[in-house]
Amino acid sequence: MGLVAVTSLGAPEASADTAKKTAYVAPKPTAKSQTQKSVDDRGGVNPCNTKEPSPGVYEGWNRAPSMGQMMMPARGGVTKDGRFDVVIHFHGHDPVRKEFVRVMDGAVLVGITLGIGSGAYSQAFGSPQAFKDLIASVEDEVAKQRGLKSAKVRKLALSAWSAGYGAVEQILRQEAGKERVDAVILLDGLHVGYNPDGTLQRPGLEPFIEFAKRAKAGKRFMFASHSSIIPPGYASTTETVNYVVHELGGKEKAAKPRASDPMGLELNAKFDAGNFHARGYDGNDKMDHCAHIGLLRDVFKSHLKPRWKTPKGLAKKVEKPKPEKVAAKADKPKADKPKAADKKRDGKKAPDKKKGADPPRAKTAQR
Repeated sequence: MGLVAVTSLGAPEASADTAKKTAYVAPKPTAKSQTQKSVDDRGGVNPCNTKEPSPGVYEGWNRAPSMGQMMMPARGGVTKDGRFDVVIHFHGHDPVRKEFVRVMDGAVLVGITLGIGSGAYSQAFGSPQAFKDLIASVEDEVAKQRGLKSAKVRKLALSAWSAGYGAVEQILRQEAGKERVDAVILLDGLHVGYNPDGTLQRPGLEPFIEFAKRAKAGKRFMFASHSSIIPPGYASTTETVNYVVHELGGKEKAAKPRASDPMGLELNAKFDAGNFHARGYDGNDKMDHCAHIGLLRDVFKSHLKPRWKTPKGLAKKVEKPKPEKVAAKADKPKADKPKAADKKRDGKKAPDKKKGADPPRAKTAQR
């Protein structure tokens, strides 16, 4: 029988074993969620190779940033005092571009793809200077493009798909990241290892938990999605997102698929608290993983744009051609008006048009 110590106030003091909290074990993807769909099942859409959309107001990629590339509206998108909004996305910058231009119309997009695995992203942004240099280089380019002495980031979002979360984790650990980042978007990308007892390694999740709490309080915005893919040897996004939700004092609720879910995704769970939103989906293959990029459209339209109210950007000016009739008239040569000098022929007067007849001629002798 275990002994219980008694405090000076007479209340029993719990033993070490009793005081120890039961470690939270996040749920794994269910067997029901292990589905796959063909391109035909997805309405003819291949999430990993979507069609090229209209660029809208945006110009092409610009390699000016210290890392990756950026794109901005041809005109506008900047306040009078030189401030602008920017989304920095990690991993899969070109597929994300296709979704970005469908919805956004003012903010700058910075895209960074460094390879396979989160390690490359963690290493690239392990030093706080890397993030500072990136922001400074984008600000310099915006100022240059808009003919300003200086330009400064107003609102900043970090977006990541798959392995790109490694960069977001490092930036959120840094003071500059904590101060400047207004929104975090994680698209089926948040992983950590397991402890020997099967629980998740919390240190890798702490920056995200801290940011999620600020989002719940309405001070920031955060969206996290998870598929039902079961990776080899480390925690799935289902487990990590549910762990974050647990830390917010909540639990994901079962949800039904919606017609609005993009690229064949089927919703199975959701959680909302303040400005924190989590969404879970069926599917365990590559196309399901890629399809999470399609969630950006709704996140941008329903959340980021209303939150930021970014100055509108404009497309490049195109000179309108002149109407065909006007152009034809302008090109037609004008007939020269007859001059008085042209009316004389060999010193003789031209016919008198007012009288309507030629002057009488001298009669010639008959032969």
